[in-house]
Amino acid sequence: MYFALMPADGPPAIPARILPKLQGHNRAFWTGGADGQLLIAQCAGCALWVHPPAADCPDCGAALAARPVSGHGTVFTYTVNHQPFNPTVPIPYVIAIVELAEQVDLRIATNIVDCEPDSVYVGLPVEVRFERHDGDDDSFFVPVFAPRAGAPARGGELYPS
Repeated sequence: MYFALMPADGPPAIPARILPKLQGHNRAFWTGGADGQLLIAQCAGCALWVHPPAADCPDCGAALAARPVSGHGTVFTYTVNHQPFNPTVPIPYVIAIVELAEQVDLRIATNIVDCEPDSVYVGLPVEVRFERHDGDDDSFFVPVFAPRAGAPARGGELYPS
């Protein structure tokens, strides 16, 4: 499944982020969004999905390779931040752990976007979006998640398509 980049020219503005150093085992995760794909490491031996990216499978020791996932998941837990730790990031914003659909316990730390912070809840169905950030030598595509179209919102209404 392929997902679009978040619009760079419309509100809200994409906040500045601290970007990681790209290395062999994490490069696919941080750059896969260029093609609209969330790439997660999967074991060639036992098929375990592994995140954060690593060199070898923690279960069987076999090599890992980046593979596309559906980009669908559910909010496992979250918090709404009201503190202006970074002045370029508008508050409030949602920091969440999203469990991806491919495997129980396959979780990613992320932000929930495109909704009001008080509308987020544990179990909210979400899908990936990508924020493009240009680093010194590379472009990064940071995965963030938004409520899935048609997902139940608080109060019984549905998120728009």
